[in-house]
Amino acid sequence: MHTERKPGTTRRGLLRACLAGALARPVPAQARSKVAIARDPDNAIDSARLVRLLDRAVQGVCDADSPLAAWKKIVRPGEVVGLKVNCLAGRGGASTSPVLVEAVCERLQQAGIRAGDLVVWDRLDSDLESAGFRPSTHSGRIRYIGNDTAGYESDLATFGEAGSLLSTTLTRTCDAVINLPVLKDHGIAGVTMALKNFFGAIHNPNKYHSNAGDPYVADVYMLPPIRRKVRLHICDALAPQYEGGPSLMPHWSWPFRGIVASRDPVALDYTGWQIIERKRAEKGLPALRGVRREPAYIARAADAQHRLGTNDPGLIDKMEI
Repeated sequence: MHTERKPGTTRRGLLRACLAGALARPVPAQARSKVAIARDPDNAIDSARLVRLLDRAVQGVCDADSPLAAWKKIVRPGEVVGLKVNCLAGRGGASTSPVLVEAVCERLQQAGIRAGDLVVWDRLDSDLESAGFRPSTHSGRIRYIGNDTAGYESDLATFGEAGSLLSTTLTRTCDAVINLPVLKDHGIAGVTMALKNFFGAIHNPNKYHSNAGDPYVADVYMLPPIRRKVRLHICDALAPQYEGGPSLMPHWSWPFRGIVASRDPVALDYTGWQIIERKRAEKGLPALRGVRREPAYIARAADAQHRLGTNDPGLIDKMEI
């Protein structure tokens, strides 16, 4: 495979790009995709139980014999790994759990990633802080940084209907990204999980919510640094929300006590959407189609122009473990 070397690209940077390409290839059309759902029956999930949930989900997706073997299939020592969290809703369950982030960071370090090469990021420093993270840019330690501090690129990245400035944390700092969204309803786009979490990587997400986010969510994910660098999706489904999102509405949340993981963002989103629809039906709420919020962008992401994964349940190997 030939990789074009651009002016100013270092030999180390070129090697990283080649390794990233080997580890993070787009899901080919008609490929089968694994989605692992790990749940805990206990009402009070402590950090040790959460680590075990994480291990089961990631091992299942990676078909590995141990957590360490699984993570070594995702990342390699020397890479800078970004954890894209979702902190819009603040504390309380509708944002990525800091305990889950700590567990992922622990496993990544055991797989050979240095603490100083881990970056937890989202839109704003204030969002991170409101969700329980402390913004910090200290070298040698895990960094927590919002796009408002890191900044955005000066040139638009474009695909289809999307034209956005991308976070420099994504474009310049990270070699690989682990996506850590939350399983929840969205009052405009229907649901928000793996695909839509990257609205937090662009400067203008407010422009892309019409028509329930279709085609915008799929088009944003097609922007090359997102499509190339994301390696794994670990969805926080500890206390998902079936109505009223993306803000926290505790009376519409329920204790699912789970983690949903996949390397395919489309398969994960399709699976999560069905979980939400079943809960809505159980609670006597109409399907999202009935309230004009069906997330058609999930099918769009699987079409011939995007090929980001599969939304065909016949091609999704769903493992409840």
